[in-house]
Amino acid sequence: MTQPFSQVKEWEQRRHEASRYYQRGKFSEYLNLATENLRLARAIPDRAREGHTLNDIGLAHLGCWQFQKALKCFHQALAVAQEIDNDRAQATAMSNLGSTYSRLGRFSQALEYLDQAVFIFRKLQDTQGEVSTLNDVALIYTRLREPKRALLLQNQILAMRRSLGDFSGEATTLNGIGFAYCTLGKFEQALKFLQEALPIQRATKNLLGEATTLNNIASVYSDLGQPKEALILYHQVLLTRQALNDRSGEATTLHNIGFTYSILAQHKQGLKFYKQAIAIYQELSDCLGESSTLVNMGNLYAMTKRKKLARSCYRNAQELAEQLEYQPLLEKLQQYMDAL
Repeated sequence: MTQPFSQVKEWEQRRHEASRYYQRGKFSEYLNLATENLRLARAIPDRAREGHTLNDIGLAHLGCWQFQKALKCFHQALAVAQEIDNDRAQATAMSNLGSTYSRLGRFSQALEYLDQAVFIFRKLQDTQGEVSTLNDVALIYTRLREPKRALLLQNQILAMRRSLGDFSGEATTLNGIGFAYCTLGKFEQALKFLQEALPIQRATKNLLGEATTLNNIASVYSDLGQPKEALILYHQVLLTRQALNDRSGEATTLHNIGFTYSILAQHKQGLKFYKQAIAIYQELSDCLGESSTLVNMGNLYAMTKRKKLARSCYRNAQELAEQLEYQPLLEKLQQYMDAL
């Protein structure tokens, strides 16, 4: 009995150590420790701990933008949870699957898993799990151009996070509400919520969250006809994201800088930043980010009467959007191609 007990203790210690790497965004180190922990869980043997570790490895792959590997781990974790009849573990794996499918732009599959996870978390009265999963659902509605549905959900989430005393999560939701108002074209309201999120993110030293909110504030400035103010802020955000090695965030900001230069009719600069964004999106296999950037790049070429290059960008974007089954982008693309 002594050996399994010492192995269980070792597993717990390693998992605790690994979580510190995860919180600091050091996903490669986290992946190494979680992989060692999987071997240990299988050696004990302990199916429940094996399932937990498969989830941990999936999260590490997600952090490294290795989506297919993440999906494989989350599906394995779900199978283990179903085998041992552990509801909470099932909901966690389903929530992670939904989040991964969402990042791949496969929104119908994502919503299917997220809805199942919400149902189980609610049944278990696990408010934290429910809130985290509902947040992913709200983000999907925003991306699917359904900001009103997203707002309804985000306001629900905000009340739940406040009741939990989840200070950091509150800032995430305030940012989400601001982003949804921005999509609705209600820029003053968007700014109000985004500026409410900032002091919380600074107080909790959430640099990644702060960069995301500042990026959204810069986008609002751009939409309010203040592109020069937006550019100053975007360049600050870019430096932060590069320092944090936030490759996905860096690509988003590079894309936004390119878009702002195109508004200012500085087309050469715009193209330079679009191309840098596309290179990172390709490195991360982020088809949604790449296709959105290709659309704006095509628009820039169309604006400067380079129709052949515009058509090429639109076709490449269309191929990616078809893989994603992303209808809003496909509809927009068709309009641009017809207008050429």
